[in-house]
Amino acid sequence: MRSRPGRFVDPRLKQRVKQYLASSKCGQYVDIGILASDLQKTYSAEYGRRKRNAFRIQVEKVFGIISNEKEHEDLAVLEAEHVAKRARQQEKNETTGSATDDSDYDDYPEDLSTNHMNSSLLSLYKKGNPDSVPTTPKNEPMETPPPVRTAPQTSTLSPGTRVETRISEGGWFIDKTPCGKDFFIDLSEDGEGDEKKLISEKSTEFSVLEGERKKTKGKRAKRKKEEFPDVDGEIDSILLKEKVRSKGPELYRPSVKFENVGGNDETLKEICKMLIHVRHPEVYNHLGVVPPRGFLLHGPPGCGKTLLAQAIAGELELPMLKVAATEMVSGVSGESEQKLRELFQQAVSSAPCVLFIDEIDAITPKREVASKDMERRIVAQFLTCMDDLNNVAATTQVLVIGATNRPDSLDPALRRAGRFDREICLGIPDEAAREKILQTLCRKLKLPESFDFHHLARLTPGYVGADLMALCREAAMCTVNRVLIKSEKQKRKHIHAGENTAEEGIGIGTDILVGEDTRQLELLPKDELQRLLDLLKKQDPLPEEQLQKLCIEMNDFIVALSSVQPSAKREGFVTIPDVTWADIGALEDVREELTMAILAPVRNPEQFKALGLTTPAGVLLAGPPGCGKTLLAKAVANESGLNFISVKGPELLNMYVGESERAVRQVFQRARNSAPCVIFFDEVDALCPRRSDHESGASVRVVNQLLTEMDGLENRQQVFIMAATNRPDIIDPAILRPGRLDKTLYVGLPPPEDRLAILKTITKDGTRPPLDIDVSLEEIAYSQHCDCYTGADLSALVREASICALRQEMALWNTQSKKGEIKISRKHFEEAFRKVKSSVSKKDQIMYEELHQSLCR
Repeated sequence: MRSRPGRFVDPRLKQRVKQYLASSKCGQYVDIGILASDLQKTYSAEYGRRKRNAFRIQVEKVFGIISNEKEHEDLAVLEAEHVAKRARQQEKNETTGSATDDSDYDDYPEDLSTNHMNSSLLSLYKKGNPDSVPTTPKNEPMETPPPVRTAPQTSTLSPGTRVETRISEGGWFIDKTPCGKDFFIDLSEDGEGDEKKLISEKSTEFSVLEGERKKTKGKRAKRKKEEFPDVDGEIDSILLKEKVRSKGPELYRPSVKFENVGGNDETLKEICKMLIHVRHPEVYNHLGVVPPRGFLLHGPPGCGKTLLAQAIAGELELPMLKVAATEMVSGVSGESEQKLRELFQQAVSSAPCVLFIDEIDAITPKREVASKDMERRIVAQFLTCMDDLNNVAATTQVLVIGATNRPDSLDPALRRAGRFDREICLGIPDEAAREKILQTLCRKLKLPESFDFHHLARLTPGYVGADLMALCREAAMCTVNRVLIKSEKQKRKHIHAGENTAEEGIGIGTDILVGEDTRQLELLPKDELQRLLDLLKKQDPLPEEQLQKLCIEMNDFIVALSSVQPSAKREGFVTIPDVTWADIGALEDVREELTMAILAPVRNPEQFKALGLTTPAGVLLAGPPGCGKTLLAKAVANESGLNFISVKGPELLNMYVGESERAVRQVFQRARNSAPCVIFFDEVDALCPRRSDHESGASVRVVNQLLTEMDGLENRQQVFIMAATNRPDIIDPAILRPGRLDKTLYVGLPPPEDRLAILKTITKDGTRPPLDIDVSLEEIAYSQHCDCYTGADLSALVREASICALRQEMALWNTQSKKGEIKISRKHFEEAFRKVKSSVSKKDQIMYEELHQSLCR
């Protein structure tokens, strides 16, 4: 059973809507949104907490009911007026004998759902044209106008609305639409006499209507703008976004060439061989071979994958379709696949061209681990599109390039032949490549003629192309700052020199004034922030002589190195230690062995290649704890400028099956990306224990994974392995064979002369901490107390002596107000000897001596 409208309406709300409509707030047009907003503001106690959209719908219903009621009243009034007017017209026709006036047709309501607009239009029509019949002179016979032809009503509009279409006698086609607009079209060819007069009357009436409508519309727009100031801007921005989103990727021609890509000569040669079919497809057609379809660029972020793809298109002068993989993903089922198909169709129609898909791993994950069916469908669609390129003869000149920094996460089906045929790795550049990249980046920079690019490349291990670009930008900022600071200081010097000269001329207390001025200048230097603000507010261009001084020097690059962090370091995995040979005392023989094993292959690769030494050696440092094994590894990495990955043995172990092996693979993969690199396994005995026949667990799998990574199918060029342990007897023997950790170096307890060298290194030759005159480092080193002391024990001894000296000095501060210089004396060392004991016992010392003898054999 249908409910009557208005049955469940709040009578109080209905009354308030009526009051609002009757008030001066409401114009000729009623906006339901503004009406609801005003009611919520006026009656905030009752309606303030209601949801805006729900309240607006309720107000709209109430307004509809009020409009229907008013409509019935208006219809009754109009009917009465129409009947009275028809009666008057009949009387007039009887007296004058004229025909029925056609203007009566204008009095019918055009829309049953009457509102203010309709009523105003009706009143204007009635007011502007009460009698549209032209008057004729008495001496001429009166002609009867042709009957009015009314078009049939259309049924496409909603019930309650009606369209009236008719042709007036003036030859105007009048189309009355429910929106309240009348469209007039002149149908008469030669309107003469009274017909022209009728048209002019109609046009006057139309102009009055238009003026009134524009005026009301302006008021409404102004009021709406006051209520909702940002609505129009938001709508425009949304429409613009939709327009941009609906547009597909556009073809463009990159201006980047191969000369803008530095340090990748071998890669460029390899790519050029694969691009022959783009310019000469007839070669492959003649041979009957399908040309390579595309290739995959992978490597760490910032190494130039996107730049290389643009350079390929720019060098060959081909149009490029660049797409981010995420643009292909849509929320509607099936739309992502449709976007992919359209993308490949666009590439086919634009051939020859380059299709570059950036971050391709976002849409092509491995299907067995995909969390949604949509991801699997996208992968399947992508594979189909790649295969379709091989089937169409016209697409031999479409080159598909994918870029990712996670190649292992791609679906394996995408990496087979016929799709991404080749995979090109753009790793972290080595020293020679960094030098070429710097020369490419600095072509347009103003540098001194004798700038040493080779030295700067040595100082930037682990930097990729993006990091080197940031370094150049930072160095330029350092240059600007340096030159402006110099000019400011010189100005201040000139000003104060002028003041001092003037005072000398006066000749009164010159020395005192100069001294005071200098002291004030030192006490009140101009704040650097204020100086920079003054420079920014100064709108005049800098003078030409000041610009001539701007030149980026090597020192600016060295200053900038501290503020630019390389990408390898940013991952929190690869670092370059700050330990040098100067921080290590003694161990001369071990240092020489490490230099030959690791430093020499990096510094002299040509000689090693000439001798056929291609596989880098692995070094195992064995010995008692605290003898400097880790310190040696850090110093080697720092001196050679290599990247350094430090792996604590147990941190790779994981309770889940397969995770420990994956962690080992990840370490070696990062090392290959950061080559040349040193991987240092600390406490390697925890990672590679000796395997037994009855044992099968996570440790065995980790050992197997390490063995294959160290000397498996993949060649680990420029990846050096160092390991440290104090239990070499429990390490699996397979790890220690040649080709893996083939060189074992014993780092044992230091003899007295080495202890002296270590003490001198720790105390910086007795300067830090400052030693008293009664302290002899040689005596301490050769003392019986220092037997079995390791380097760590000697460092603890010096620290404890320093603490003793500090404790004594603090006791003096409590009794005396004056603080003196702290120095470490002999008695402090004697007290420290009583507290610091050797970390290696006599029993352990015998065991390590036996180990040393076995290694010597």
